[in-house]
Amino acid sequence: MNRKGPAVASPRRLYALTVWAPWSSLIIEGWKPYEFRKWDYRLRRPDLVGQRIAIHAGARPVHNKEVLDLLERMNGKHSRVSEAARPFLVQLTLIPGLAPLAAVLGTAVLGEPIECRQLFSSGTLTYPDSDRVEHQAWAWPLRDIERFDVPVPARGAQGLWSWSNA
Repeated sequence: MNRKGPAVASPRRLYALTVWAPWSSLIIEGWKPYEFRKWDYRLRRPDLVGQRIAIHAGARPVHNKEVLDLLERMNGKHSRVSEAARPFLVQLTLIPGLAPLAAVLGTAVLGEPIECRQLFSSGTLTYPDSDRVEHQAWAWPLRDIERFDVPVPARGAQGLWSWSNA
């Protein structure tokens, strides 16, 4: 885990991105370097390139079938998820409530989106991290992760939304 900066959320307003569990936990632990979406966020918010955003775990419960599918996909040559995530995911199949829900888990610096076909054609990535392939046109790099020691409860929203923990 890359841990820079505060271990707790300091009062501030940021844009936030809601990601379903367990992918939100994988991002915040540094095990999933890209979030995949079907749209390029620069069309709506070009000013967010290089900016810090909050990573929000959605309220949707973890589905064991998806975790098992993710573990199977990690067996591929170019998995989008680090092998270091495997123990967490295995444990998650046994303890479904392990992944936090409906909370901001930390922050990350949002990089410039990359078309997924560029990642695939370069051989960097070849296997999707879920069966929702229609949502995987753009890879949003997430770097410089700051994980909060205690997740901050939050409702969340679709797309990029404004979050304040004050």
